[in-house]
Amino acid sequence: MSIDVYINFNGDCRQAVSYYANVFGLEEPKFMTFGDAPTDPSYPISEETKGLIMHANLKINGTNLMFSDVPNGMPFVKGNNISLVINSKNIDEIKSLFNKLKEGGSVKMELQETFWSKCYGYVTDKFGIQWQLSHDSGTMGT
Repeated sequence: MSIDVYINFNGDCRQAVSYYANVFGLEEPKFMTFGDAPTDPSYPISEETKGLIMHANLKINGTNLMFSDVPNGMPFVKGNNISLVINSKNIDEIKSLFNKLKEGGSVKMELQETFWSKCYGYVTDKFGIQWQLSHDSGTMGT
């Protein structure tokens, strides 16, 4: 299991991640846009959102940092744009941690299978800390 950092941006994720890669002497990162993701008619995305970054990551001194733009129409609050990510190969562990973290907190996304994870959920704990819990299949560069 690892605990990583996830940082959201308001439309300037590509510039920020490229900047950090340059600062830390890393290769140019790979970017997945919202337009690269499988389409879901239940959740249509605008043309403007399709160009935004859905996922990028950098490994800096052994720490995995992940990045994304906030899709258009979703709230963005500078300073509250960081969450901790628990990646685990153990789905039972993910479920247990998720259920403990949601006590007294609020669920942003119930545990479910997504196109990037067999088991993913997003919760804000009772202290206001945002947690993303995800099955680590090794496919998203984490």
